[in-house]
Amino acid sequence: MGVPSLLLLFSYFLLSLLFILFSLKFLLGSRRVRNLPPGPSPLPIIGNLNLIEQPIHRFFQRTSEHYGKVISLWFGSRLAVVISSHSAFQECFTKHDLALANRLPSLSGKYIFYDNTTVGSCSHGDHWRNLRRITALDVLSTQRVHSFSGIRSDETRRLIHRLARNSRKGFARVEITSMFNDLTYNNVMRMISGKRFYGEEADMKNAEEAREFRETVAEMLQLMGLANKADYLPFLRWFDFQNVEKRLKSISKRYDAILNKIIDENRSNKDNRENSMIDHLLKLQETQPQYYTDQIIKGLALAMLFGGTDSSTGTLEWSLSNLLNKAEVMEKAREELKRVVGEDRLLNETDLPKLCYLRKIILETLRLYPPAPVLIPHVTSEDISVGGFHVPRDTAVIINGWAMQRDPEMWDEATCFKPERFDVEGEEKKLVAFGMGRRACPGEAMAMQSVSYTLGLLIQCFDWKRVNDEKVDMRENNWITLSRLIPLQAMCKTRPLYAQLSSI
Repeated sequence: MGVPSLLLLFSYFLLSLLFILFSLKFLLGSRRVRNLPPGPSPLPIIGNLNLIEQPIHRFFQRTSEHYGKVISLWFGSRLAVVISSHSAFQECFTKHDLALANRLPSLSGKYIFYDNTTVGSCSHGDHWRNLRRITALDVLSTQRVHSFSGIRSDETRRLIHRLARNSRKGFARVEITSMFNDLTYNNVMRMISGKRFYGEEADMKNAEEAREFRETVAEMLQLMGLANKADYLPFLRWFDFQNVEKRLKSISKRYDAILNKIIDENRSNKDNRENSMIDHLLKLQETQPQYYTDQIIKGLALAMLFGGTDSSTGTLEWSLSNLLNKAEVMEKAREELKRVVGEDRLLNETDLPKLCYLRKIILETLRLYPPAPVLIPHVTSEDISVGGFHVPRDTAVIINGWAMQRDPEMWDEATCFKPERFDVEGEEKKLVAFGMGRRACPGEAMAMQSVSYTLGLLIQCFDWKRVNDEKVDMRENNWITLSRLIPLQAMCKTRPLYAQLSSI
């Protein structure tokens, strides 16, 4: 028998031995734990991974309907507790917020998020506190968000001009998804770097980088979450099952090259750039280099790009999709705009606090179509009790916000698009789209500002209708973000008020 055959035989023997050891550890460990939430019986080694179906939020909902709103699942030898109960959710992040402040390490976190060191991927500790401080003071403070209002206004009006070109003489068919993508990416890219990357006005070099970046985002979204079994079955990494690790390394190199280039350009053009986020952080780096390293700056930029692009695009898409299916809601929003803003000028961001019904449209969209239907998993740092069940230390706690926000026990006509439900005091507090506690999304204010302003101008400047008599297709993609399966198309016609745009 040759050396290669012996090595192969030894590999099989080692794998079999590990399989037996893992099985014993798994079975004995699971039996020692008492009063776990109910759930399907796990298999040795793989646990319940054989049951997982996409989209994951719907799978969790179906499983919860059978076992209860607090359930146990095993991802390999990792215990996961999935919560679809609003009372249990509140218990988690009021009573156990600190114990749930850690994050679950993953291959995507290792390669994409700088070895799990970005603000959304790192666990609780001094590093996270430093990142959260920088985010609150230097990136997403009220003052910084307000300072970017000119960018949001400029990009939104570019979108309005673009839509109006072919719709001055009557209804024209438009593919709105790509336009929303250009809008949200340019908004965030200009805030980060001071440059436009998308659309007809962007230079070809930037446009090529933008195309590559967007394709990389799409590839990454397919590899995140439970799609990567090697996160829970480490022996699969020996074989790089489905080339996941190789693909993540490639994505990481592409991202890092783009971000390094943006930082270098900002460093070398100190006198000729907008007041971008990276520019601001590089100035702080000069006096506090230990807090504002290049890796921290790149991580913050990455968090902004992932947190502020696909989520805003999706919310705009779902909002307009619902309005196309509910013309009476669109008309009610337009009447509010007439009453609050008038017809002699265009909406601006200072009007938004007075547009209550427009806000309710956004809230109802976030209820039915949260950008992250399953919130980023938390990991317990100690034993806790949730909903009367024992949750051991080092358990992944997963919040199924999508199921919670469609729970008929919590919401009247739970699956219907009904903005008026938020007329009732306290209903808004039942939303979980942005999370809760110390790990809640810090970009909520900026997201609401940007989406509300854009949607308001689209309603004010155009008449909208569906491309045919059929309802807009509302199926979603099988990603960790809740995006539309089919790009949104609609018919739009410029309203007379649009003529005011050029004079403002």
